[in-house]
Amino acid sequence: MATIAIVGAGPGLGAAVARRFGREGHAIALIARDAAKLDDLAAQLRSEGFEARGYAASVLDADALENALASAAADLGPISVLQYSPLPSRTYLEPVLDLTPELAIEALRFSAIGLIHAVRAVLPAMREARAGSIILINGGTSVKARAGFSGTSVAFPAESAYGEMLHDALADEGIGVSQLVIPGAIPKLNLDNGIDDVAERIWELHTTPGDFRTMLIPLEDGRE
Repeated sequence: MATIAIVGAGPGLGAAVARRFGREGHAIALIARDAAKLDDLAAQLRSEGFEARGYAASVLDADALENALASAAADLGPISVLQYSPLPSRTYLEPVLDLTPELAIEALRFSAIGLIHAVRAVLPAMREARAGSIILINGGTSVKARAGFSGTSVAFPAESAYGEMLHDALADEGIGVSQLVIPGAIPKLNLDNGIDDVAERIWELHTTPGDFRTMLIPLEDGRE
């Protein structure tokens, strides 16, 4: 059984992606900070017939994140798909003139450094299998900086740069690395099937690797 690990899993996009991949036979590892919420979501997914387990970890705690991914692989099988989609704290959405070095460092740890730790935890098995997908989910500030969203405007491009380098470095090893940019809150994007359309696009990124970056909608049509 293939396994997808969703870092930043929650009842919205994480749950929709879990169901989309679960319908294709994937086991589901849910990773986020709140153990109780993870347990509830995993129980709901199991009641629908999916194999799902929750693993509590913050992306700011490298050891906890790596241990969660290792535990998921031991319980469910090697992770063949990694989705990195933790929702940034609103504290990162400071005006640029209020951005402190400390806040910028935390935003970078949340987005870029957390991703690096997650990738290093799952990549050896993917390289051995010569198959796998790493999928980044980011907002519009990964493409265009906004002075009122200074933390993510600093951190998302760093995450994107790492992902794009991985895309190029792993292209000949059967491992796809891609980024889906969602320029705004999903409920406000007027998608025909709402969040299920986003989950379907993520499934397509897994099954048909191509360019590194995909825009869910044009940047100018969305809002952070």
